[in-house]
Amino acid sequence: MSGDTCLTSTLCQAAGPKPKACSFKGGSLGNKYVRLNVGGSLYYTTVQVLTRHDTMLKAMFSGRMEVLTDKEGWILIDRCGKHFGTILNYLRDDTIALPKHRQEIKELMAEAKYYLIQGLVDMCQAALQDKKDLYEPVCSIPIITSPKEEERLIESSMKPVVKLLYNRSNNKYSYTSNSDDNLLKNIELFDKLSLRFNGRVLFIKDVIGDEICCWSFYGQGRKLAEVCCTSIVYATEKKQTKVEFPEARIYEETLNVLLYETPRVPDNSLLEATSRNRSQASHSEDDEGFELRDRVRRIHVKRYSTYDDRQLGH
Repeated sequence: MSGDTCLTSTLCQAAGPKPKACSFKGGSLGNKYVRLNVGGSLYYTTVQVLTRHDTMLKAMFSGRMEVLTDKEGWILIDRCGKHFGTILNYLRDDTIALPKHRQEIKELMAEAKYYLIQGLVDMCQAALQDKKDLYEPVCSIPIITSPKEEERLIESSMKPVVKLLYNRSNNKYSYTSNSDDNLLKNIELFDKLSLRFNGRVLFIKDVIGDEICCWSFYGQGRKLAEVCCTSIVYATEKKQTKVEFPEARIYEETLNVLLYETPRVPDNSLLEATSRNRSQASHSEDDEGFELRDRVRRIHVKRYSTYDDRQLGH
């Protein structure tokens, strides 16, 4: 056999003598090859490869550490053998082609850390960081799956919230000619706004609500405005669902919620400066002052569907 070789057959451990510990010294067996059993995978390599770098393998095969051997003389290493061939290739060439998948790179890095091969650990860490930068999402959009989840998200968010509800399955009528395009435009606008303001506003999607297309805007845990984009219109002898795209109104309400970026803790100095002198005002005036001070600007824009109960043809 010429050159370094690895065998990847799996050994079935039968009952027999226990592995014995011994101190291995390079060349003591009179053979340049070392036979390794790494978690059931068999490898042939040389002492020169194993001792090239200052690693745990060098300590094992230079006599500084005891090694275990089985009755056939295979040196036992109690680790997974999946990536040991890659470990050997790195020891030979000081470089390797890393796996493509993040999980396999993480597995290889764990083995490199065990064998104290710092150069390979650094390669894996750099590759994982590059993949993270490559695939890191610009923003994450939660998808509402229950009313309780929606309530928890809105109450716990320290940022204003913009929610788009779209659920086409609720529609029992045909759409008007432009409704499909307008529904897609609403979704596209939501994606654009989420990319633009994701650091300042929490954007969430709702696909379980009762409306077909509806925007909701929240500030400091309270609902400030709602823009419903659907209505029922009458065509010849039938009803149709109309979806609109009120782009200007949606932009306006999105900018309005940015006014609620401030923390929920009230500014006491501002409240004191703007409040009335309670020592000179009556009790009713005090109540009125608190009411004005706590009032939240609320714009509710929604067109409810109206049905014509008249019989067709009348």
